[in-house]
Amino acid sequence: MLWIFLRGLTRETAHWGSFPNYFQQALPGSKVICLDLPGNGELHHMTSPMSIPTMVTYCRNELIKRGHPPPYFLLAMSLGAMVATEWSYCSNGEVKGCVLMNSSLGKFSPFYRRMRPRNYLPLLRLVLLTQNPSDAERIILQLTSNRAAQRAQVIDEWVQARIKHPVSRVNALRQVVAALRYRVRSRAPDTDVLILSSEQDSLVHVDCSLAIASRWKCTMQLHPIAGHDLALDDPNWVIEKVQRWLARQ
Repeated sequence: MLWIFLRGLTRETAHWGSFPNYFQQALPGSKVICLDLPGNGELHHMTSPMSIPTMVTYCRNELIKRGHPPPYFLLAMSLGAMVATEWSYCSNGEVKGCVLMNSSLGKFSPFYRRMRPRNYLPLLRLVLLTQNPSDAERIILQLTSNRAAQRAQVIDEWVQARIKHPVSRVNALRQVVAALRYRVRSRAPDTDVLILSSEQDSLVHVDCSLAIASRWKCTMQLHPIAGHDLALDDPNWVIEKVQRWLARQ
């Protein structure tokens, strides 16, 4: 079982931390491949597409180039979840299942739910003003984790990733544009979907995930206290929900 992991806006494979290893160990026979989206991580030198379908095309081609043909299971969050959604629509059966974490879709939710207004100013400062990598990553941790004090050890790793693979402001803005422009189809994808969401997500309102699950009539699980980065705040919970979902398929 081949799992493809996709991260969110301006983030890279390094931000998964040890989660992919835990995931593989918990699901015997599974292999995890973490992909960077163009403009992020090892691809920071590339220009980020302003189109979600273009990101899908890159991911599909990259996997074939690496010698990993379908079928795939996708696990993705935030912007990566939009890529996974579009991939599910155009996969012709190559996507066997899709786990979306704290995602939002423009057709189902208003902009002030997709990005809570109280975060506009901190994010604007982060993109336009913050120069110190450590300060930037501390802001991101506060925005995405409800266990920031317990997870502070990740900041050093995130700082190293930022220094090694700096994401340009232009690419960050292009990714925002791609997310805002994306309009999902009305019908559900022709694949099994699991929605995982945090009731206390301070970045993206939980109603966005509820709207997707309601429209698509798919399985949804809610975490009562975690933040936006579910895999960071409670990786065991994510793995358990995926295990139960696979067992029911």
